[in-house]
Amino acid sequence: MNNRHTLKLLRKYGAEGTNGTITYNGEHICHTIELPDRNNIKRISCIPIGQYKLEKVRYQRHGEQIGIPHVLNREGILIHAANNAKNELLGCIAPVTSLTGEGQGVASGKALAKLKALVYCLWDMGDEVYLSIR
Repeated sequence: MNNRHTLKLLRKYGAEGTNGTITYNGEHICHTIELPDRNNIKRISCIPIGQYKLEKVRYQRHGEQIGIPHVLNREGILIHAANNAKNELLGCIAPVTSLTGEGQGVASGKALAKLKALVYCLWDMGDEVYLSIR
């Protein structure tokens, strides 16, 4: 039987953006930036709180990414690198190494690599990985 692993994303909402922290088994993995909460409106809002199954998604342009496929009324939601939510995100979640402001952070590529390493390791064992957003 597959094991289920849950990453926890704890958020703080701001007018300019949503900041968060991802932990796994109580251990800090990375911070996150997202767009402000605008009632789940496509392309301009962060996604609603809830529990989401993460899945591998392959794109011709971006290669393999961590996808969040089952978001209500949304599609194409990913976890990908970005340092500025307003300029670079359309509803996705970007990991960052440190937060520098609302919806802003630095060293996103490094944080994404750390998150991907963890998630892919769990996937490689045949396990399911969920993201719980609160």
